[in-house]
Amino acid sequence: MSSLLSRRRALATGAGATLGIGALGATATLAASSAGPRPAASVAEETRTLDELYQAALAEGGKLVVYAGGDRAPQQDATKAAFQSRFPEIDLTLIVDYSKYHDVRVDNQLATGTLVPDVVQLQTLQDFTRWAQQGHLLRYKPAGFSKVHGRFRDPHGAWVAIAVIGFSFLYAVSAVGSDAPTSPLDLTDPKWKGRIASSYPHDDDAVLYLYSLYAQTYGWEWVAALAGQDVRFARGSDSPAEAVFGGQKAIGVGGAGSLTSPASSPVKWVVADGHPFMAWGQRAAILKQAGNPAAAKLYLNWQLSTDRQQASFNGWSVRTDVTPPAGLKPVWEYPDAHLDGFPRFMADRAAVERWKQTFALYFGEVKGDPTPGWLGLHPGA
Repeated sequence: MSSLLSRRRALATGAGATLGIGALGATATLAASSAGPRPAASVAEETRTLDELYQAALAEGGKLVVYAGGDRAPQQDATKAAFQSRFPEIDLTLIVDYSKYHDVRVDNQLATGTLVPDVVQLQTLQDFTRWAQQGHLLRYKPAGFSKVHGRFRDPHGAWVAIAVIGFSFLYAVSAVGSDAPTSPLDLTDPKWKGRIASSYPHDDDAVLYLYSLYAQTYGWEWVAALAGQDVRFARGSDSPAEAVFGGQKAIGVGGAGSLTSPASSPVKWVVADGHPFMAWGQRAAILKQAGNPAAAKLYLNWQLSTDRQQASFNGWSVRTDVTPPAGLKPVWEYPDAHLDGFPRFMADRAAVERWKQTFALYFGEVKGDPTPGWLGLHPGA
């Protein structure tokens, strides 16, 4: 990677620093506050039941605002419905937008004293480290925190992952027939030309990481071959699955899926032994300035509850005491998932920008409006 990308290093680093300061309204005080973590006081794990936490949330006012990373609002409809079914008197406002917009939105709200959300649950893992260092996150350990795998929690309780998400490729069983692709290597076969949909890797950092693994594993020749496959790129990591389920394309790259789908499923999500895919824990945290901290605590406890974790769409849990469905291993037992790699990748923003710019040379610039729409500065206010 270094020979291809080193020429961009100085420009990307300088431009990234300037953009970060301008976009966030950073000051010398903010820079000093993010210099390193402060000594952490010990936080005890929550002992109250969900019903007790529910009563505390109602006494507080019964309102909750969550900023959730995602591509379209309906992606969180099931979460909202399940929460409101369990806690019908809580007025939950759940705002879905790309994590890369939610994070700077929160930064701006903090800078202007106009904070809206109580909870943030985002793909931008690096922000939780930064916000913890800056003192913006409430140190809190929901019930079951000690059962969460070590890779999925901050030891001081600043954040905890509430769900496991994996990205790979998928295909329509009827469209590929008996000659289904078995690994990413097969995607460059000429027979799939014009039959592949993908989310832009240079628009979504999780897809970007997946593509970076492909480039490092198979080489830039593979990337060039894929670029010649007339791939239909679109914004939103949900777009590949939509194209495949909708019968528009046979194969989708850069989207979520499950290894627990029944054999009769019309679409298969692929994880091939010895070939890369990627997975991460979607982090969530309570903002220290949250207006509804009791309701926020209720939400995190509910998300980490064993009932909720056992109902995950892909069978994976962040908890070590939740047994996956038959035939599925805990996600941390899949070395090709690169659980440790994604947080490191997200933390190196200069390298992320170089990857984005390089993939733009192969696949063209990102086109299209954001799939959640333009939500502005204070959605949910």
